[in-house]
Amino acid sequence: MSVPPPPPAWQEAVGRRLFHGLAPRLGERPRSAPPSTLSPFEEITFNRPRGGGILTATRFPAGGPRARGTVVLLHPWTAWGRAYFHRHGRIEALRAAGFEAITVDMPGFGGAGPVAGFLDRDVEAVLRTLLHRAPDRPLAVWGVSSGGYWAVPAIGRLPGVAAAVFEDVSPHLLEWSWRTSPWGRPFYVVFRLLLPSAWRYLDLRRHAAALPPRPSLFVSGALDDGVLPEETRDLASRAGGSALVVADAPHLGSIKIAPGRVVGAALDLLERSVAEATPPLAAFEALR
Repeated sequence: MSVPPPPPAWQEAVGRRLFHGLAPRLGERPRSAPPSTLSPFEEITFNRPRGGGILTATRFPAGGPRARGTVVLLHPWTAWGRAYFHRHGRIEALRAAGFEAITVDMPGFGGAGPVAGFLDRDVEAVLRTLLHRAPDRPLAVWGVSSGGYWAVPAIGRLPGVAAAVFEDVSPHLLEWSWRTSPWGRPFYVVFRLLLPSAWRYLDLRRHAAALPPRPSLFVSGALDDGVLPEETRDLASRAGGSALVVADAPHLGSIKIAPGRVVGAALDLLERSVAEATPPLAAFEALR
């Protein structure tokens, strides 16, 4: 299946405004530096693809003398931004296994600039930059909720990404909103009727089926009202990956209830991706 084309520019512009106008409101939270337990680390930036500006990020070097790979961590829709990953042990586990971790603020969070278009373009810009900076180092993505959502179409255009982990990712953010924020249903109907190309583009079932072959893992909680277990399994099947549904876990709860299972499954996937990886830039260039 071919990679779904982006919607017309006007539909993306209007869709972005509607989408973010309907998104949950987040309280102001001061930018949080990583705790000393995560030292050493350094602040880095990535150039954005449109509208200028930058994305702010933190690099956590691998625990050994040389990184076995780089894992980009993309946060959910929470006021913490990239600081969301300062808890629950993902960074520590990655470093202990020899992986460099990079946490990125999505547009509108932390030190990143304002939103300009759908966020998969920003994710793609980060990944392209890393592919060219370290062409012989395996590159993987670990996205949570909205961070994982926008990663799916981005990595569909980048065969050089060696592996991907997706936690609590809905097949369609507006379908998720239909369940979790029923007050907005008239607006979701208007979106679907007036912006059909944008609606189709936001359907991850189409993107998952077009992903290049790579190890992938989809994780969700059995008690997640917005991401149903059968949807997680369906996305994993379409992407040729595996699914892990954690019993008794709500949205964003799998890592809290079963951290060992979630992190262990992710590390197993990354170990396999390193063993099987073609040099990322070589794979990317071959399929351009």
